[in-house]
Amino acid sequence: MNNKKSVLGILSTIALALIMAGCNTVSYDEPIISLDNYHIEPGFKLDVIASEPFIEAPVAMDFDNKGRMWVVEMKGYMQNLEDSGADMPNGTISILEDLDNDGITDHSKIFIDGLILPRAIAHVYGGLLYAEPPNLWFVNIKNDKPVNKVLVDSLYADGGNVEHQPNGLMIHIDNWIYNAKSNFRYQMKNGKWIKEPTSFRGQWGITKDNFGRLYYNNNSTQLIGDYVLPNTVIKNPYYKPNATLNKTLTPDQRVYPLHATSVNRGYQKGVLDKDSILVNVTSACGPLVYRGGQFPENYFENAFVCAPEANLVKRNILTFSGYKITANQAIPEKEFIASTDEGFRPVNLFNGPDGHMYIVDMHRGIIQDKAFLTPYLQKHYADKKLDTIIGMGRILKVSHQNSTFKETIKIEELKSKALVDLLKNSNGWIRDRTQQLLVFKNDKKTIPLIKEITADITNPISQIHAMHTLNGLQALDYIILENILYSNSDSAVINHALTLLEQFASADNLVSTKKIISHFLQKNDKEIDLYIANTLGEWIPFSTETFFPLLMELSHKYKTEKAYQEGIINSLRSVEEDFLMFLNQFEKDSSETMLFELLTQTINNKSKDVKNAIFTETTVGTDARTAGYKLYKNTCAACHGINGNGVDGLAPPLKDSEYVTKSAERLALIILHGLSGPIHVNGKLYDLNATMPGLAGNPEFTDKDLQDIISYLNNAFAKKPNNISIEKIKSLREIKPKDGGTFSEKELLELKY
Repeated sequence: MNNKKSVLGILSTIALALIMAGCNTVSYDEPIISLDNYHIEPGFKLDVIASEPFIEAPVAMDFDNKGRMWVVEMKGYMQNLEDSGADMPNGTISILEDLDNDGITDHSKIFIDGLILPRAIAHVYGGLLYAEPPNLWFVNIKNDKPVNKVLVDSLYADGGNVEHQPNGLMIHIDNWIYNAKSNFRYQMKNGKWIKEPTSFRGQWGITKDNFGRLYYNNNSTQLIGDYVLPNTVIKNPYYKPNATLNKTLTPDQRVYPLHATSVNRGYQKGVLDKDSILVNVTSACGPLVYRGGQFPENYFENAFVCAPEANLVKRNILTFSGYKITANQAIPEKEFIASTDEGFRPVNLFNGPDGHMYIVDMHRGIIQDKAFLTPYLQKHYADKKLDTIIGMGRILKVSHQNSTFKETIKIEELKSKALVDLLKNSNGWIRDRTQQLLVFKNDKKTIPLIKEITADITNPISQIHAMHTLNGLQALDYIILENILYSNSDSAVINHALTLLEQFASADNLVSTKKIISHFLQKNDKEIDLYIANTLGEWIPFSTETFFPLLMELSHKYKTEKAYQEGIINSLRSVEEDFLMFLNQFEKDSSETMLFELLTQTINNKSKDVKNAIFTETTVGTDARTAGYKLYKNTCAACHGINGNGVDGLAPPLKDSEYVTKSAERLALIILHGLSGPIHVNGKLYDLNATMPGLAGNPEFTDKDLQDIISYLNNAFAKKPNNISIEKIKSLREIKPKDGGTFSEKELLELKY
């Protein structure tokens, strides 16, 4: 009897423990998702490895050191055509698990919930960095729970539109965290967060190649990139370079959907072809340079791009020529992945710890924010019932049929040498996370092992990782770099070493550095010369007589190539006037040179304190249509309806109304001074007793606010935008109704606007 009670007690305790362990978790049978209407390049396989009900509306993901997927779920985004619920705190960051090890998610648990439109995550510094506008947060992780929440940046995504706010959060080979749609980068050093300016990049999604160049895009351009390493060419605050940054890499933006396409301005000439199929991208996002090591060699460092409006993923082949890059369609008129499933909305791509490629499929019918949604596309969504595709989400895995199975490496469990050896791994995700973990652990025993890799010229990629790992550990020194620079290493390694060398500028290292620079100038390597032009800025103050002649030599060598002249300007920060005097001593007529033009431009900017905008702009700002939508929703929608259809007995419709479509000036007069009925709209009389009050006397509404409202109305309720200037709005304030009240329809039409 006592034994029976004891057993029952133990079972009860186990059951209670299992219930407690399962709190905040979800586990279902694995759903079966058909991919019959998905087409992928021959030799590749597409698998659904996570789907509803485990996730909903995923927009970003990352892997932890156990190989588990962490997914950002933006559930509040456009749940319906009215955009109701966008402000609901229903966003989550979830952990997905495969407990039966069959490759399919069968378990999920919420890490953080109650978020409003979350947009990005990154596993860094032993915790999780995540973005929930307007804030950027960092939390430590304990038993899969967030602890010690820290506000990293309260202005991370301040303002802007949900489709136009910073995102990405990609830790880079230089140990900085970069973003798309942002001109700031972040780093934790000695326990403190650092934020500093960087080049502004892209719209949604960011990626990198093995060398360390960054790639991004915007809605209408497949792939944009920097020819050079980040922050190497923007050190002169009074000059904004353009020869090597934000370069369009894809010569055309063609897409090849499998079916007729619904896009925002499909009625405009050239957007769709005769079969209603999209011609060029309109929602390019989530680029990825594949670095996984599991695809065939000719796919290494290919650039993949999402086109969710066309239900496809593109593949481009990157070509490197000198310091320049181009990207071209891999197979003519054929996409890497294309589907007739209009719910397929790939919005982000990632390399995985297993070497495969992962697709974040938001799987939502509506992918156009309300502020930008035209009547044309809204009708398409409604007619196709795409607004009913809701509550879904997928993570897809792309693998090659010849891929070899590799068990997930438990990185955190490895000892020093085994961990350091992973810097040589063929998988870029493994190398990146290994470097990050080595820096975070700050294990001094690993330093001699990492130094050995810096000397291995047979593996340039690992050399680069090793240099930056030592730099992150504050164990890099001038001697290490000097040895690398004289070791016949690959030019990519040399460029990184030259960039890192700048931090060791001192009088003691002056002579040896001059020898290094002279040595490489004699090699006439165009790419190395470009880095030399950009990396002398910290050395010049110690000896202008040493480095001015070297810069002049570079200027002569590349006198017609702007990238090099801009690099020289970059290095001449704070001594532009001195160099101009030096130049005039040796040049008979320096005023005819490109360098003279750029120098005088920079000196003029300095005299007026006009800086590169990345050093002055603190937020992304809010575009006119988004600002106008918010004002409309809060001020006008109660009477005219959120969709502009009007409210019976209260206000007439705005959609396709001649008062919206025909004259921006007349619309401005109504908003400024108000309107009393009766009124005709599209031939129908609205004999309403209500009077629309004007906003001219309301101090809470500026001329810019009124311009923003008109911008939104023209986008949302008219087929053709009709803009108006702030100056015009100011002048219309003085054209008031005769009785001092509001306009009548008759009086308004007599004004001939």
